[in-house]
Amino acid sequence: MNINRHWLTDITRSTTPNFDERPDPEDISLLVIHCISLPPGKFENKYIDQLFNNQLNADEHPYFKEIHQLKVSAHLLINRKGIGVQYVPFDKRAWHAGKSSYEGRERCNDFSIGIELEGTELINYTDQQYLQLAAVINTLLEAYPKLSKQRITAHSDIAPGRKTDPGATFDWQKLLELLK
Repeated sequence: MNINRHWLTDITRSTTPNFDERPDPEDISLLVIHCISLPPGKFENKYIDQLFNNQLNADEHPYFKEIHQLKVSAHLLINRKGIGVQYVPFDKRAWHAGKSSYEGRERCNDFSIGIELEGTELINYTDQQYLQLAAVINTLLEAYPKLSKQRITAHSDIAPGRKTDPGATFDWQKLLELLK
């Protein structure tokens, strides 16, 4: 896996309109791990892609009535089978963190890369997801010098009290053991 013009090679692209310019494209210095499932607890369907591309139909599930109007994205989604889809080039600002702070610095979207894992805080992530996540992170660590293993965090850590993902089922030790 490589990066070409801030896009991962060998990964499907689904370019979302939900991104904008970073204040400083050279300041990519944090990785944020998230989880998502749509509807909650359901996997391997089209709904995450539709949400990130502003195409979620509010009539397809009661939960969608609450969220279909949201304008959100992540740089990358890794599904339960370990297949990645990139939505935003890494030099652009994806809309994944919301109101957030890391080490006293606000607006984490400005300087972070957001990676969503298809899952919930209560269900274990798959081995395929950990393998793909580690491969992606190793590639990112090589490409962006301000990133490091010490600057990988959970969405819950940058938005405490507001977010809980990726949750207690995310095995940080397993991930760290897979990194170079």
